[in-house]
Amino acid sequence: MFSNIGLPGLILILVLALVIFGPSKLPELGRSLGKGLKEFKESVKDITNDDDDPKK
Repeated sequence: MFSNIGLPGLILILVLALVIFGPSKLPELGRSLGKGLKEFKESVKDITNDDDDPKK
């Protein structure tokens, strides 16, 4: 999906994010995104583990 972006495209995206959000907001956005992904992975893992357990 993202294989067509390449290095120049990634640099452009990072520069645009820096301009739009500013250097002080980028670490906060990264932390928020990381926490959201972590919670999503945990919930998906819990759902798949519930499906594996036999019903009593």
